[in-house]
Amino acid sequence: MKKSHAIIAAENVDLTLKSRAGPIKILKRVSLAVAHGESVGVIGRSGSGKSSLLSVLAGLERPTAGEVVSDRRVLNEMNEDALAQFRLTTIGFIFQAFHLIPTMTALENAALPLELAGELDAFEKASVMLERVGLDDRLDHHPDQLSGGEQQRVAIVRALIAAPPVLLADEPTGNLDSAAAALVTAMLFDLRRETGSALVLVTHDHELAARCDRVVTIEDGRLFEGQKIEAAE
Repeated sequence: MKKSHAIIAAENVDLTLKSRAGPIKILKRVSLAVAHGESVGVIGRSGSGKSSLLSVLAGLERPTAGEVVSDRRVLNEMNEDALAQFRLTTIGFIFQAFHLIPTMTALENAALPLELAGELDAFEKASVMLERVGLDDRLDHHPDQLSGGEQQRVAIVRALIAAPPVLLADEPTGNLDSAAAALVTAMLFDLRRETGSALVLVTHDHELAARCDRVVTIEDGRLFEGQKIEAAE
């Protein structure tokens, strides 16, 4: 796919991070273009660079070489304020560890992106979406009063409530039991389809990755098209 046709693209990206043992090369000339509305599953062993790729796509890490482009905007050239605005308007992020704000209720957590965008009906929209995912009796509960599956459902609503062009999901079912994971997976793909968001999904689960339009593998910091069984787990 041509970079110009993508909603977000990494082009020949290297990422080197400092450590006590010296520089560690995490990503090595990685190129990935994601089309509008496309879903891409990313698989690979722990430490292969999967989560680092999401961080680079979100502008949380600056590549050591190469560039990341979204709608003709080059993330490498943005300052921190511009990157924060980019994430607010373009990126929805789902984490394995949920990352809900503990002092906020489920409703407040879900409504946060719309509140930051200045939408007056943020809580009304958040309430409707939380009810759709079966949390109508959990709106006023705080994260420590919710199960893992319930917390992840809140996190997914929060990530998708503003219909971001790009959704990044880092092992979204990794902390859930099989029943909760199945429920969360169905909800994630249904809501993503409705919003039209492109999805980059990092997972160890080959069956989950196979639900995406396309699967890529990261092995030792390098990206390969397709699913390489030996690269996972």
